[in-house]
Amino acid sequence: MPTLSAIIITKNEEEQIAACLDSLSFVDEIIVLDTNSTDKTEEICAKYNAKFSTAPWQGFGKQKQLALEMASSDWVLSIDADEHVTEELKNEILALLQKPSSVVAYKIPRLTTFYGQAVTHCCNPKKDTPVRLIKRGSARFSDDLVHEKILVDGEIGTLQSQIIHHSFKNLEEILLKTNSYSTLGAEKLNQKGIQGSILKAFGHAIWVFLKIYFFKGGFMDGWPGFLIALGNFEGTFYRYAKLLEMQKYRH
Repeated sequence: MPTLSAIIITKNEEEQIAACLDSLSFVDEIIVLDTNSTDKTEEICAKYNAKFSTAPWQGFGKQKQLALEMASSDWVLSIDADEHVTEELKNEILALLQKPSSVVAYKIPRLTTFYGQAVTHCCNPKKDTPVRLIKRGSARFSDDLVHEKILVDGEIGTLQSQIIHHSFKNLEEILLKTNSYSTLGAEKLNQKGIQGSILKAFGHAIWVFLKIYFFKGGFMDGWPGFLIALGNFEGTFYRYAKLLEMQKYRH
């Protein structure tokens, strides 16, 4: 039977990493690539016999690619520290690994929770289906600083079972992530030669809020749906505002 590795990148994930690792008991190897954690992340990973390494931060894409290169199994499951594999997904993965197939990568539906509540409209698991399971040697991560992609050389399939994504516990986490991701997003836009402006900052932010809250039905997710739409509004606005600052006002 083909072997399976799981790869995770971490930084100060002591509150969530145990649940993630608990769900990976069926894999042959767990690779954890850490960046400057100052909490108990490494100590917790040691309890699960994870192969723990550290590396300077290079952006999400390059960091995950480095973790992928550390894996030694036939197949690799990429998972984030705030996610876990359901029992149904575990069984589905184990079953497909036993069957010969021309498919070299699989998309996996992701169910997002916020305040412990499933968010199924603004984060529809039928549409949020990132590639997560890949045959080693048939795919790589893009070099993007944020919102990285898995680039696949071959046929892609889609699984039926879900990864559970525990996105935020509170509003403070949204604000912290918004600040961090907007900075990376601004750097990414700058690398692409995109120019920042006040009009772009407001225009893109308003469109993102409308798309998530109204067109995707985020209003049906209640308070969590509103906060997610608002968080995306702020993240988009600050991404373009920081881009403008980077290009015109930073000396």
